Formats: sequence, structure tokens, C-alpha cells
Amino acid sequence: MKFELEIDAFLDVHNGQDQPGVVLAIVKNGDLIYQRGYGMADLEHEILITPSTVFDVASVAKQFTGFAIAKLAIEGIISLDDNVRMFLPEMPGFGDKITVQHLVHHTSGLRDWVQSMVVAGVRMDDVISFQHILKMVKHQQSLNFKPGCMYLYSNTGYNLLAEIVQRVTKQLFADWTESNIFHPLGMSNTYFCDNHEMVVKNRASSYYKHEGRFYNALNNLTALGSSSLYSTVEDLAKWILNLDEKWVGGDQVIELMHQRGTLSSGEQIDYAFGQRVGMYKGARVAEHSGSWRGFRSHLVRFLDGRCAIVILSNYASFDPVEWANKIADIHFSDLLDSVDLNYTSNQTIRVKESVYPDVSPNLTLEQLKELEGDYYSQELDTTYFILVCEGQLIARHIRNNDILLVYDGVGFTSEEWFFSHICFKRDHYGQVIGFVLDGERVKDLYFTKRVSS
Repeated sequence: MKFELEIDAFLDVHNGQDQPGVVLAIVKNGDLIYQRGYGMADLEHEILITPSTVFDVASVAKQFTGFAIAKLAIEGIISLDDNVRMFLPEMPGFGDKITVQHLVHHTSGLRDWVQSMVVAGVRMDDVISFQHILKMVKHQQSLNFKPGCMYLYSNTGYNLLAEIVQRVTKQLFADWTESNIFHPLGMSNTYFCDNHEMVVKNRASSYYKHEGRFYNALNNLTALGSSSLYSTVEDLAKWILNLDEKWVGGDQVIELMHQRGTLSSGEQIDYAFGQRVGMYKGARVAEHSGSWRGFRSHLVRFLDGRCAIVILSNYASFDPVEWANKIADIHFSDLLDSVDLNYTSNQTIRVKESVYPDVSPNLTLEQLKELEGDYYSQELDTTYFILVCEGQLIARHIRNNDILLVYDGVGFTSEEWFFSHICFKRDHYGQVIGFVLDGERVKDLYFTKRVSS
């Protein structure tokens, strides 16, 4: 009783009937010891969140894709060293071999479709289908980096893994995961969504807050493999137990799922098969979080203590990693060191590092005017209009808001995550001929300046 009261005291702030909320499940020593919902699954119809409420778990889906690839590899149907083009011959060659293993460990160099689509003007509430994502990959003209040389998280790789599963098994990815994972484990409310118009019983709506009011965060995504998995904490608890007991998959598959990637330099990274394997306050953990529209999720397993936490929310401002850590600090304290000296988290730590001079230079109006023009990306089939407004350089797109560009001595920065730095290019005559865009997960994307007719 004390255990439950402590958790309720933590999460009661999310338990209002006029706000979205959260649902939590805790597994320990083979048992589901706690599950409860807080807040509302649907504000418009006043439906409460329960352990049976279905959420889009976003990138927590990747470990199921990782399981599928591990199983096919152990069965000898694929090899992790296979060239991806063996299965997807329509993919560009790029001049470098991309292997299945590169996709698994986010070391392929493929651009992340999320950032690429936002640059192209796609809104996150637009209909974004699995086929749209595959088509975007076919048009990619260069890689962010040479495959295997570095780690950079890319949803795109996991979409390609799902397509590989479909090609080699001759089954739809949703059907394969149902027959090989969800049905055997009794996960009756879990499935990959391959149609954004699908009717989902007990589904939570997701929300964001703006100026004191809640709004619907519409979800029209079907990104098989990387996300678009619907599930409940009840079902995810069954999955957690399977990773301990190995009922489905067996020892070899589950062991492979926890195998971390290695870069071509020999450096080992913390990303395994759809989960990060690292340390939290001295305890070995396997974890992954998810974020899409208003949905937030986190699943963390403590590998030496046979215990786990899964937490799902339908509120965009909720931080599931922070709350899972708070709960672990109290209820799994026997597994943890009092001081964390080696914590690897799945959250992106954004440290403002720059190779650019720490100065605030200015360009003359004439110099800014030289940069004006229409710039086209053949890869994304999209155009940005660079223009000077009231003495400042602006990047304008037909679907995105105007982006203020600030000169940093080398190129221009902006506060938009998808358009964080651009560098203009000139020919040997000094004429501006294009610019290169760098963002968090898209590097060296070239835009050509169109010549006025």
C-alpha cells in the first residue's frame, strides 16, 4: 500500500479530469506489480486513461523491429552483413555499401525522414505514409556520412528494416509481427498501424498546450518499423517478461537484441537492436523512449534486477524519462548507486558546440542582397526563397514559417532545429551558386540557386 501511495503522490499532478495524462506499469521479478492510469485519454468525450488504454508508443516500436531482424538473422534468412540493396535494389548506391547492421545501429548515414520532410514543407499533422518514406529514400542523393564511421539516429533505417522483413518473409510487416510476436505473447491490443484511418478501440487522443488551452495533436503517420505501434502498458508488460523469460525468440535472438553496435574505428556505441544498452546509476539498463505528436513513451529494463518501468502519455509536454528515473530512484534504489557517474540516456543532450568563430559579425546590405534568390533541392523537390527583409536575411518556404538567418562568420544559423546552419557556395567567379544545409539529422543537403530567366 505504501508503494502505491508513493507513486500516486508522484503522478497525481497528472490526474485531473480536464487534462491529458499518463499510464504506468512496473514489472518486478516476473510479476506485474503495479499499473494505473492518470488523467484523460479523450478530453472531448471525457474518457479516463486506464491500463487498457491504447497509445501510439512511437519509437519504443523499434525494439520489435530489432527483434524481427534478430530472429531472421539467427534463422539464417538474412545476414547482418548483407548489403541492403540485396533486398531493396531500388535504393541508390551512394558509392558505399550499407548493411543491415548499419540500419540496426543507426550508422548507415541515411538522412532521417522526419527532418527531411520538414525541410520540404511537410507538416507533422499531414498524412505521412510508409510509402512516402520509402519514396523519399529513393530520391536521396548523398549520405550524411560514410556508413559505419559514426552514429546518428535515423528513423529511416528502421523503416527500411520493416520493408526488408516484408520482402524476405513475403508477409506484411504488421502481419509478421502479429503472428511471430504479439499473438504468441497474448498482446491482443498491440499492432503496427499501416493505415492512418484505422479504427482503434480504446485509443487515446494526443494533445499539446498553447496559451493555457489544450489542442489536438493530430496523428496521421504510418511509419512501419520506426514507430506507429499501438499498445497498452498491460501488453508491454508481457513483452518485458518475454525479454527476461525468452518464451518467444529464444536465447540466441534475445541475446542478439542486446548486442551493441561497433563503428569502423572499433568504438562501441550504446545502441543495440531498437534499444540503448548502457548504465543508469551503476545499474545495467536497456531502454528506449518515443515521441510523436502528443504521445510520449519510455520503456526501461534493469537487466540485473529483473525489473522494468513502462510509462506512456498523451501530453506533448510530459517527460517520460524524467518520471521513470524518479520512480526507479525510489523503488529500485537497491539496484542503484547513490551517485551516477556513468549514465547513458536515450535523451538527446543538446550542448551548443560550434566550430564557428565566437563573434557577431555583420554583413552589409549589399552583401546580403547578393544572396537573394530561389534555391532548389532536387533531392527534396522543394524551393526556398532567400530574401532581405528590413535589413535581415530570411529563408522563405511556401509551407514553412519565415526563418531568420543570422550570420556567424562562416555561414548563417537559425533557431529552427531543421534549418540550423546553411553555408552559401560560390563559383570561381565569386557568384553565389547555392547553399548547403546542415541540421541535427540531415547533413550536406545541397540547394542550387536558380538562374533568373
